[in-house]
Amino acid sequence: MTKIGIVTGSTRESRVNLQVAEWLKDFAEKLDTGAEFEIVDIKDYEAPLFKEALPPLMANKQYGSDVINNWSAKIDSLDGYIFVTPEYNKAVSPALKNLLDYIGPEFGNKSAGIVGYGSTLGVAATLSLRQILSNFNMATVGPFGAFSLFTDFEEMTKFAPAELHNPTIEAVITTTVNWANGLKTIR
Repeated sequence: MTKIGIVTGSTRESRVNLQVAEWLKDFAEKLDTGAEFEIVDIKDYEAPLFKEALPPLMANKQYGSDVINNWSAKIDSLDGYIFVTPEYNKAVSPALKNLLDYIGPEFGNKSAGIVGYGSTLGVAATLSLRQILSNFNMATVGPFGAFSLFTDFEEMTKFAPAELHNPTIEAVITTTVNWANGLKTIR
């Protein structure tokens, strides 16, 4: 069975990110994709700022800490990902970027969907994340989710997306699953 990780993008105590990830998982499980979905919460893998001696491509998936080895194993076990990214200063959060910097080969030849949110729909963070993921030889799908902190959240604290997003989110999920299935043939 194809396994898709829904990767959170924030570790802040006041984050709304996990709400979006949980909603996305619930939405995905109602579709007939034949895939299994799980939330991969980056808060479970908090690591110090990256300063390893070797770049990830040279580490042969053997990293300097248990946290990163566990992160590597989790990412390696999945066939594709849907990243849920907030937008911090027109980019992804430092916590997400830091964890992405620690590993690399685990993502190769896999698919990635992106769901962003922020005051400007998370579009800049989505574009930034596409560029980062391309470095791992990942196939980022075309459709992406874009939620507004002002209209898709109640008082910017409770996720309550408008139904008009449903077709786009369905496209993100189904395309990510389809590409994950196709990319299995080259891994």
